[in-house]
Amino acid sequence: MTQANQTQSKGINLTEAALEHVLKLREKQNKDLCLRVGVRQGGCSGMSYLMEFENPKNIEEQDKIFDYDGFQIVCDPKSFLYLYGLVLDYSDAMIGGGFEFTNPNANQTCGCGKSFGV
Repeated sequence: MTQANQTQSKGINLTEAALEHVLKLREKQNKDLCLRVGVRQGGCSGMSYLMEFENPKNIEEQDKIFDYDGFQIVCDPKSFLYLYGLVLDYSDAMIGGGFEFTNPNANQTCGCGKSFGV
C-alpha cells in the first residue's frame, strides 16, 4: 500500500476506501459518532484489534484524536503504543473482503488478520 492511497499521513491512517466505508456505516447509525480503534488481549496472536463507533462525548482527555474532514478516529494512549502508524484499509471483495489492518508494529499476524503479536 502506498502513501498515495491514504487519506492523510497521521498516527492512524485510513485509506480512501476505508474512510468511505466507515462513513457509510456511520450514516446507517443516523447519529453523530466517532470511530474508536484500539487493542485488547486475545486473538490467535496475543492481541486483537478493536474497532467500534462511539459517542464523541465519551472521548477522554488523554485519548489521541485524528480528524478526517470532520470525522474523528479516537485511540486510547495504551493502544496507541501498539497502533502508531497503523493503516486501515477496506476491500469489498467477495472473498477476503472487509477491513484490513496493516500494522508496522506487529512482528506476527494471524491468518485472519484480526490479531497480532509484538
